[in-house]
Amino acid sequence: MWLKKAFDQVVSDDLILKSTFADETAIATFGVGKNMVASIKHWALACGVMHEVAGGYQVNSLASEILRDSGLDPYAENPATAWLAHWQLAGNCIRSTTWYWLFNHVTAPTFTRQELEEPLGRYARDLDPKHRLSTSTISRDLETCLRSYAPRAAGGSPEDFAEPLLGELGLLQEVHKGQYAFRRGPKASLHDGIFAYALVDFWNREAHGQSSLAFETVAYAEGSPGRVFKLDEESIAQRLIALSDFTKRKLEWTDSAGLRQVHRKDLPKEDIKSMIRRAYD
Repeated sequence: MWLKKAFDQVVSDDLILKSTFADETAIATFGVGKNMVASIKHWALACGVMHEVAGGYQVNSLASEILRDSGLDPYAENPATAWLAHWQLAGNCIRSTTWYWLFNHVTAPTFTRQELEEPLGRYARDLDPKHRLSTSTISRDLETCLRSYAPRAAGGSPEDFAEPLLGELGLLQEVHKGQYAFRRGPKASLHDGIFAYALVDFWNREAHGQSSLAFETVAYAEGSPGRVFKLDEESIAQRLIALSDFTKRKLEWTDSAGLRQVHRKDLPKEDIKSMIRRAYD
């Protein structure tokens, strides 16, 4: 419920004041400790609920449409909300380097947290050579990331028993104690509207101005829906074929002479928002 807790602090014009997270009253306002107040702010930024502006944090219009009391999913109960949060973390890499790296760079069939620490550290240092990262920081971030998708079977505190928002997605499993594996294949709870939104978001960032995108790019490119959602080729192809009817031919799949592509027409912002709204019908 942390994303909802952050959203509920809107004062007017979808703005949250910076003082909301900094004042001494923040602990009482959010009903959590000081460190958790900072965490709520971090996750609201990382998941795209809000972004920093002069004087505060502007809540994004899509987040407002979902999380307001009369919105599409005010209590984050719909799988679509969890898939959107995952896409923001693992597809966009805003304040979520570990998430992005894990889903886009780790290809081993199974892995442990300890095996990931060194390569993640190298990746982070390559991104920012001036920033010094301790091994314990890397280890804690990996533990947080992995437990977001594969929570402990039992724990010593109420938080350990709580199912995390991303745990319901079935993207990662703990096959043995401390050993993890991705679950690749079709994702029944991933609505075509969320897939289409992610595809357009990826397209706008990586191939802006191009009217077509190769199947291999959608399936395997860094930051692509295929990689971030851990979909197999058949599942991706089925979803791309369905997009023609779903988007009224704004996105259209072609397979001619072995050349598999998605073509796009002009997609206004309202059309893109409509894709997401349909995931909550």
